[in-house]
Amino acid sequence: MQIVIIGNGIAGITAAVSCRKLGNDPITVISSESKYFYSRTALMYIYMGHMRFEDTKPYQDNFWHQNNIELIQDKVTEIDHQNSVLSTKSGGKISYDKLVIATGSKPNIFAWPGVDLQGVFSMYHLHDLEKINSITENCKRAIVVGGGLIGIEIVEMLRSRNIEVTFLVREKNFWDIVLPKEESEMIEKEIRSHGVDLRLSTELASINSDDGKKIHSITTNSGETIPTEVVGIAVGVTPNIDMFKNSAIDVNRGILVDSQLRTNISNVYACGDCCELRNPSNGRRAIEPIWYTGRLMGEVVAKNIYNHELDYNPGVWFNSAKFFNIEYQIYGTVNPKLEENESTIFWRNKEKNKSIRINFDSNSKSVLGFNLFGIRYRHEVCNAWIVNKTHIEDVLQNLKIANFDGEFSSQFENELIDQYNKLYHKNIATKAKRGHDSVLEFFNKILSTK
Repeated sequence: MQIVIIGNGIAGITAAVSCRKLGNDPITVISSESKYFYSRTALMYIYMGHMRFEDTKPYQDNFWHQNNIELIQDKVTEIDHQNSVLSTKSGGKISYDKLVIATGSKPNIFAWPGVDLQGVFSMYHLHDLEKINSITENCKRAIVVGGGLIGIEIVEMLRSRNIEVTFLVREKNFWDIVLPKEESEMIEKEIRSHGVDLRLSTELASINSDDGKKIHSITTNSGETIPTEVVGIAVGVTPNIDMFKNSAIDVNRGILVDSQLRTNISNVYACGDCCELRNPSNGRRAIEPIWYTGRLMGEVVAKNIYNHELDYNPGVWFNSAKFFNIEYQIYGTVNPKLEENESTIFWRNKEKNKSIRINFDSNSKSVLGFNLFGIRYRHEVCNAWIVNKTHIEDVLQNLKIANFDGEFSSQFENELIDQYNKLYHKNIATKAKRGHDSVLEFFNKILSTK
């Protein structure tokens, strides 16, 4: 059986490595971006001088030969499904018995006037990093458009080289399609503390040049002109599926797959950012361009190639990020605005940019989700509380078990409980000690109830 994988991001490479663990069949991975797999999330740290490119490769270069995984740096131009053959830009023909499509995402680029100018860039691929390095070498001023996670990464990158940055965010608060208002405002304060000119409720209208090459300014939707030399675009991503839109593969926004990540073509699978689940799990989206979902999908695809009949189940939602110096974690469901029958408890230490939010069901009082800024909680503990629909008061009384920060770091659980008591007219107190023994006791209890 010949296994061919298009794409060498986290989903495609996880599929390749997982297939190798399950069998000895020949595996070929094709990518036009780079020969070797690297950590895409580390690109910003290369620009900032914290890492070298070779440090971002999780596997030694000889790993692939030793494991009989062939790497081809080329672009797939056509798929002949009837004969199970790929054509590449270099003129090559590659046969397959099982095909995995893992082509990832591509940045959204809208039709603004001037968007094709040389000083405009996005941040997703390795060649984007090379372009940013080139055009910002002697740059003094920059504009960044888009208020999501990639946008804040670009801002931090540019500020690391003392480039003046104006950050355009069309929403009223930063990332308010995801974050509640209190958390948004805390991140806005952090962004501005790093010398960033953050403009909320502001959109890009045009990118301006006198000679059709060199950028001198942008114009906003309010008519204001802001001088700049470069413009970073970070307005989200979409599945990278252009070559499949007129093929025999069913597509919508992404490549449509069933619960086992199979397409409508019997020997073709899709995984990672490029795929769209026909029937996503309850509470999950059909398309989730997240690192860990790509890794999990790669594992599921490999199992199903080897006839394990495994459904993709991402479990409880979680994610993490960093906003300059503030770490962010989310476990479960924390909507930007409370839904019907949802309640919340929120605590914030304004001096130290730390906050804890726990949402719970207003009727059953079972915990729904955690939003954490500047404080780290154990994933396994929060996940277990959500899965087991633990009562909010049981969670609050045992919060110290979840705390992942250092033994001598400041603790804030009692302050959160005090706030809960005042808000809901309760009189609960902490009862669990903090430490490794308490964590073990917690997991033993959870395991004994299964």
